Amino acid sequence: MLVLRNVRRRERCLPATMTRISNIMRPSGATVVDGSVIGSPPSASKSPRLYLSGPSEVLPRVATLFAGSAVRARPLDGDVGQASALKLSYSSYQKASRVLAAVAYALASDYGVEAELLDIAQGRTTSYLAETGYFPKVAARSWRWGPEMREAALALEEAGLPSELAVAASAVMEHWEGLKDASPALAQVLAELHAAPPGGPV
Repeated sequence: MLVLRNVRRRERCLPATMTRISNIMRPSGATVVDGSVIGSPPSASKSPRLYLSGPSEVLPRVATLFAGSAVRARPLDGDVGQASALKLSYSSYQKASRVLAAVAYALASDYGVEAELLDIAQGRTTSYLAETGYFPKVAARSWRWGPEMREAALALEEAGLPSELAVAASAVMEHWEGLKDASPALAQVLAELHAAPPGGPV
């Protein structure tokens, strides 16, 4: 029997958890494959990557399930847990960077120097800070990004690495819980950072 870990966006696992699941299932004869999705939902213009890790002999079989679709399956050379580790590694950078950019812009806006801040950011080749139009998307997705950052924090702690930035990013996203899947204006996104989060002071 083949068991493919659910790769829906809200159901992620820590690498160590995937290893425990694999160990529990192995005596029954089941094969566990760890999977994680990186990228936007599949569409005519977007092709997310599905990373797979686990026994090398079964990964090609799982990958063929997505042949011809917009999902690009990518087997990894390693054990169960690697796909989850890759997802949380990327998330800890990408999502925390987006949040930090929004908070930095909010501070500059409060003092009327946001144009100068953007001029500095746009002088670099790439910078999340210059992409102010993306801040509303970050806010609208914070209801699911926040829990993912908490999972990233746990993964960092398991590896003996500092988790404070991931924890802080999750706490900042609590300010945007009321904007779940909305299309807020930038002004509203910045205003919510000044308000107490629904759960109380951070």
